[in-house]
Amino acid sequence: MPRASRETIDAFLTSDAFAVIGVSADQKKFGNIVYRTMKEKEAVVYPVHPSLESVEGDACYKNVSALPADVHSVITVVPPAVTTAVVKECAAKGIRHIWMQPGSESEEGIAAAERAGISVVHGECILMFLEPVASFHAFHRFVKKVVGRYPR
Repeated sequence: MPRASRETIDAFLTSDAFAVIGVSADQKKFGNIVYRTMKEKEAVVYPVHPSLESVEGDACYKNVSALPADVHSVITVVPPAVTTAVVKECAAKGIRHIWMQPGSESEEGIAAAERAGISVVHGECILMFLEPVASFHAFHRFVKKVVGRYPR
């Protein structure tokens, strides 16, 4: 699967509002880390999890269809089989961008998104693109740039 271009990544990041699908109440889980990092960077971001009432003090949405209309970009932090179902929900909701975190992507989900006209970022960690990039992710980004694997 070819990786996303910098243009696709930048289009994703220019959204007015985001949702993290598969957010967790556990601060050690990646869905929670992504959610908190985006909030710290002052993004408008909504948590989505079918069985949580709240995350980090914010009301949690049960599914994609319950999200506010201003959400046009979602990040999936769920198993690949769930990602495919999320893509279908996103298409029905009119969401234009999906970022499939490593471990969340599936060929079926990517193909479904492309058929629906949804741009997809996969094979990249969003934390390497949320400026300013900190700690391990800054080092990882540096290494990817040195070896020529950073999106252009």
